[in-house]
Amino acid sequence: MSPVTRTDTQSPAPAVADSHDLIRVHGARVNNLKDVSIEIPKRRLTVFTGVSGSGKSSLVFGTIAAESQRMINETYSAFVQGFMPTLARPEVDVLEGLTTAIIVDQQRLGADARSTVGTATDANALLRILFSRLGKPHIGPPSAYAFNVPSVRASGAITVERGAKKAVKATFNRTGGMCPRCEGRGTVSDIDLTQLYDDSKSIADGAFTIPGWKSDSWWTVRTYAESGFLDPNKPIRKFTKKEMRDFLYHEPVKVKVEGVNLTYEGLIPKIQKSFLAKDKESLQPHIRAFVERAVTFTTCPECEGTRLSEGARSSKIKRVNIADACAMQISDLAEWVRGLDEPSVAPLLETLGQTLDSFVEIGLGYLSLDRPSGTLSGGEAQRVKMIRHLGSSLTDVTYVFDEPTIGMHPHDIERMNNLLLRLRDKGNTVLVVEHKPETIVIADHIVDLGPGAGTAGGTVCFEGTVDGLRTGGTVTGRHFDDRASLKKTVRTPTGALEIRGATRHNLRDVDVDIPLGVLAVVTGVAGSGKSSLVQGSLVNGSAAEGAGVVSVDQSAIRGSRRSNPATYTGLLDPIRKAFAKANDVKPALFSANSEGACPTCNGIGVTYTDLAMMAGVATLCEECEGKRFDASVLEYHLGGRDISEVLAMSVAEALEFFGTGEARTPAAHTILGRLADVGLGYLSLGQPLTTLSGGERQRLKLATHMAEKGGVYILDEPTTGLHLADVEQLLGLLDRLVDSGKSVIVIEHHQAVMAHADWIVDLGPGAGHDGGRIVFEGTPADLVAARSTLTGEHLAAYVGG
Repeated sequence: MSPVTRTDTQSPAPAVADSHDLIRVHGARVNNLKDVSIEIPKRRLTVFTGVSGSGKSSLVFGTIAAESQRMINETYSAFVQGFMPTLARPEVDVLEGLTTAIIVDQQRLGADARSTVGTATDANALLRILFSRLGKPHIGPPSAYAFNVPSVRASGAITVERGAKKAVKATFNRTGGMCPRCEGRGTVSDIDLTQLYDDSKSIADGAFTIPGWKSDSWWTVRTYAESGFLDPNKPIRKFTKKEMRDFLYHEPVKVKVEGVNLTYEGLIPKIQKSFLAKDKESLQPHIRAFVERAVTFTTCPECEGTRLSEGARSSKIKRVNIADACAMQISDLAEWVRGLDEPSVAPLLETLGQTLDSFVEIGLGYLSLDRPSGTLSGGEAQRVKMIRHLGSSLTDVTYVFDEPTIGMHPHDIERMNNLLLRLRDKGNTVLVVEHKPETIVIADHIVDLGPGAGTAGGTVCFEGTVDGLRTGGTVTGRHFDDRASLKKTVRTPTGALEIRGATRHNLRDVDVDIPLGVLAVVTGVAGSGKSSLVQGSLVNGSAAEGAGVVSVDQSAIRGSRRSNPATYTGLLDPIRKAFAKANDVKPALFSANSEGACPTCNGIGVTYTDLAMMAGVATLCEECEGKRFDASVLEYHLGGRDISEVLAMSVAEALEFFGTGEARTPAAHTILGRLADVGLGYLSLGQPLTTLSGGERQRLKLATHMAEKGGVYILDEPTTGLHLADVEQLLGLLDRLVDSGKSVIVIEHHQAVMAHADWIVDLGPGAGHDGGRIVFEGTPADLVAARSTLTGEHLAAYVGG
């Protein structure tokens, strides 16, 4: 066939479809946004920047991405929508030009006990199919290699209702890979009974020492006392063998207590369901302390921590079973998969190889597939989510990233930048919320929000190129080329924490002395062993015994729309007591979660109308007008303000209000001072935690931990979510902590913190089994002078050394 020849000489007029090259936002008012109107170019890399709390996430995630997802959900049938999360339309007048949004955020991967890196991606599913096809001996289908699937056997009669009913004998078998002893968790728990009850007392005398189990509580203690299985007036130590067995291990059974049907169950299974089935990090602090005190977790002796049944461990490919494969470093596993030459599963091997290569490409080759997903940092979790998108054939979609360089060494940021540019060059729109100058500088378009945070932010201060930002006069522009300089003199240590023979994860018998009385920074490329060294040896190890360690890690703050900075930090307690004392009433009246709540909205401030599969409607409560309190409570005043007016104050306003005059409350003033110290002076006391950015939540946690009495503070990447202008304030806070006699140890990649340190411990030289060694110990000036490590080279470039 001959090629078609064109006869027209003039270029055709541009198609109308090609004119839709902008995402238009008009009148956005989500959270603190003040009628923001903006046009974002499609198929370009746009970076959104601005101080923490300026409204970046509200614009990108709360407006653009949220509306895109809501509209996609509406394309499904009403039946399907009933199973999906319902999303309300964002507060915005006009949104045009949206494309399908793929959100890659910092939300932690599920911290379920059975969730691993392999199960959170497609890698484990592909490996299970591979072993079910090639494993010798053959033990069954892919489910036989799954530690989340128990083996099931059943037999008996079933009734078939088809025409004339008849009973048919049937048997059912399903082979699963779950270890029956630990139920796929890899660890078994041992409960210390002395932490559950005082055996010298009877149940009626209040023998239980479990948090929340009061002697008159219906659902727990009364059930045991009046079940008929036990004598409630006999000391527990005098129970017979049968009574003890019923007390500790009895199967669930219905009992009647004062005419009410309740379930009686042995104490140990009840504790396991109530406390151990939940993610430990999601428990309230006093409950978590109880669990840590009462329960010890040891490696399962039957499966040796592999989570798998004996059958799954016996099936091998080239002398490697699936547990060995999942325990390999992913970069090594990728090599092993490439070495398998089996035409019958060639497409499977190719897909699995590409998935594993994506891990390596994105800088996570040091992980293993059996790593619990709850142990990943926010940055690692975000990169794991990126993996499924790297090889995607989709184009003309909008990728939305939330600080993708979090937890990255400067050496790795360049690799991340290349990935963002690759996604853009395939014809996608890439929207990135970011603070790091190294990523801002590669943007095609920059949107700077501000000028301040909270109510002082929410407007667009600048739109344009990097060069325009530098001369634009905004806070970001002024601080864009800021560089912390090396200290001329460093502090002298007052002692040292000795770590000897550290071997956790990839550490190679590490010996190191961490100096006390100074600002010490532990750094190194991602996966080099920093957290293993600090968390394993200092936070949970013997090196810090008696040192009074206070650890501020990256675990998420959990809170409902009822939680706010005042409740989370404990600030509301002294405020309630001050109001109660001034008005001679009960403190509980001044809690929107207790007696003082508005009866119409139950203290939420809004009323919700559930519309099934459609987005529910939230309307301001007509009774309290969103103030959350009963009208009678608002008649009580302290310093001329009612409780709702106090909760509407910013931290800075409240600091002044509770510092002097009639409202002077030293306990509240102290907590507010800590919040101001970490740069949260603009937050309002009653702002729901669900509306805070990641950086704000991290600093809120830091402010709370500053109240703890400890001599050694360990901070895990405190610059997370911090704007360039805020880093300087953080350095000042770290200096004040050290100058007050504390020792501060920081796990950090930010060059400004490294340059400001008195002592640096650098791990490496690489990640995974290529790391785990100390490659440098000394002052930042010595590290810059030597340039013997990757960190040294990047720090020297940063300070211009």
